[in-house]
Amino acid sequence: MTTKTAPSEVVRIGKVECLFLAEGGEGTSRTAFELTVGSSAAVPEAHFHNDVDELVYGLEGALTYTLDGVPHVLASGDSLIVPRGHVHAFKNDAQAPARALIVLTPGDIGAEFFREVGSIVNAGGKPDLAKIRETMLRYGLTPA
Repeated sequence: MTTKTAPSEVVRIGKVECLFLAEGGEGTSRTAFELTVGSSAAVPEAHFHNDVDELVYGLEGALTYTLDGVPHVLASGDSLIVPRGHVHAFKNDAQAPARALIVLTPGDIGAEFFREVGSIVNAGGKPDLAKIRETMLRYGLTPA
């Protein structure tokens, strides 16, 4: 059986956008979203997921994912699996935006996490890093 899911919303966190295809949330099988990272965007600090695996599939531009200290430049059609417990971070050093499909399994890190971080980052002024870290920990992301 095939099920179609319409994109639900775009969550903006500074120059980073997440277009959710499957929102996920605690106890769901997966979260899926299209990630767009603007040039020189502020991005999350290096971290690992306690209980969630991450698949990254490049759609456009070049997104650099550093996994366990090793950088991987992902262009269109490239993919990378980030197993739970492995330290990773991403950035876009190019002049153009980079896009990737992200699938998190299980879907415990859902759209609500990104909404909360977005409300902190987009509040104006310098983001409160302590609040961001507290939010990360609550959703099973551990800063490295």
